[in-house]
Amino acid sequence: MQFRMKESEIVRLDANQKFPDLHNRHDSGVIAYGGELSVTRLLEAYSKGIFPWYDIDSPILWHSPLERCIFFLNGLKISHSLKQKLNKQTFTFTFDLHFKEMMQYCALIKRKGEAGTWIFNETVEAYTELHKAGFAHSLEVWSDNELAGGLFGVSLGKAFFGESMFHLKTDASKAAMYFLFEFLKRNEFHFVDAQMHTDHLESMGAILLSRNEYLDKLELALQYDTLRGNWNEYIKREGFTPDFYGRSHRNGPVESK
Repeated sequence: MQFRMKESEIVRLDANQKFPDLHNRHDSGVIAYGGELSVTRLLEAYSKGIFPWYDIDSPILWHSPLERCIFFLNGLKISHSLKQKLNKQTFTFTFDLHFKEMMQYCALIKRKGEAGTWIFNETVEAYTELHKAGFAHSLEVWSDNELAGGLFGVSLGKAFFGESMFHLKTDASKAAMYFLFEFLKRNEFHFVDAQMHTDHLESMGAILLSRNEYLDKLELALQYDTLRGNWNEYIKREGFTPDFYGRSHRNGPVESK
């Protein structure tokens, strides 16, 4: 990873140091460094439009890019081949059954254009604690009773912050996005934060907002209560019918043969 820094603009975090207000700032994407990945610190960061992203040789670096990549929930574009697989119920899904494992897969499986990962043991442990607190979630995609792909992210108010995804079978990570978006639409979320722009995300419908535009939308989304807890249990408790997720997709792997 390469980071642009200006020492005068970057906050060194300690136990009592808060993140700065980012409205109308025009500095680089790195806002602060140091601190820890506690639940309290992570929630403060996400609520201010900041996220951790760093490599094994650097301190914790906290980012807020000048341009933010987001999806509006009706903007996801899916290919014809994926539509066919969804119609054939090739994939099924679960939420929050294997959170730590989803993070570990995201760390291990290489993606085109990425030289390394920001997901280390300390990251996995920190986000697992955030998951236990009800704010971080995983989505697992299954095919023929085998894990096919998945993703994980953070939920605050009506905003979902997508962190990473992977696939073991073709189109499984895109199916994960489809299932996630359907769930978020049902629960009236405002947007999915994809953080950093890539051509791949843009091809799937992501758009770019200025930092100030993004912060305004985030502030509005945070006025609503957070849907905390295990989302798989939430689906069962609310009695959602499978066809809500699109053409009768099953929630979860089928029973073992």
